[in-house]
Order: sequence, then structure tokens, then C-alpha cells
Amino acid sequence: MPAPKKAGEDQAIGQSRGGLSTKIHAIVDALGNPTAFALSGGQAHDLVGADQLLLGMEADLLIADKAFDADGRVVTLLAQKNKAVVIPPKANRKLALTYDRDIYKARYLIENFSAKLQQFRPIQ
Repeated sequence: MPAPKKAGEDQAIGQSRGGLSTKIHAIVDALGNPTAFALSGGQAHDLVGADQLLLGMEADLLIADKAFDADGRVVTLLAQKNKAVVIPPKANRKLALTYDRDIYKARYLIENFSAKLQQFRPIQ
């Protein structure tokens, strides 16, 4: 029998198809170095991390994948703060937004950061 959870203590461990897991949400700078990160359970959507990280984002531009194509939680929030977004539109979007494909190519930096983390299996 597992130990009971302490009140108010979230360990960011969630149940997904593959078992217990944790998601690492990160913001990296133009060099691929992390500037902020948050943890959530493995079953959580990527927007859970966005809700935590975007409020304190200092950069003027966000480059993200289709999972972050959410008007109310990402696009509008950053537009109110005079920050630009480069996010490809989801296929089911009724009004497709345009995005700069050349700038979007720089998203490989977050993928490289993630690959560096995966080299150290004990933290996954």
C-alpha cells in the first residue's frame, strides 16, 4: 500500500498509457538554454505547462508547436502583453492563422534541449 499523500503536495507524477510519468515543460532562449521550466503529470495536456510558464515569459516571441494553438490561453494572452507568437495552426481550426515558416524552423532548439535531457535517463 502506497504512503498517503500529504495535503497540498503535488509530485507531478501522472498515470498515462505507458505507466507513471512526468512531463517537463520548458522555455529556452535563442541559444537553447533553459530559462524556465515546470513539471506536470504525464497525462496532462501541454497547455497546463503553458499556463504556468507564459505568465513570466520575458521574451518578445514565442515559437511553439500546434499543441499551443489556443486563442484564449496562449495567443490572446501574449498579444495583450505585446508579444508575438509563431505557432502553426491546428488542422481543425476554422480560421487558420498565418505564421512565419522560417522563424518556426528555430523550434529545433527546444527539441535539442529535450534531447540533452533524455541523455540522462535518471531524471526522466
